[in-house]
Amino acid sequence: MAEQKDNIQSQLEALEEIASWFEQEDEFDVEEGLQRVKEGAALVKKLKKRIQTVENEFRELEKDMARDEEE
Repeated sequence: MAEQKDNIQSQLEALEEIASWFEQEDEFDVEEGLQRVKEGAALVKKLKKRIQTVENEFRELEKDMARDEEE
């Protein structure tokens, strides 16, 4: 489970690095900027999917706990 947490955390850190790169650069190569935008978009897509999975896991746990309380 810790591995998944690190995965989300490392992806968020990678996004932060990309954002920082754009903030720090006054002038940058358009091709390099495009590549970084593509990397960021891919990270966002992965994160959205993973966060949705985590939310679903929490909902299932809540349902299980509610069922256990009813028994």
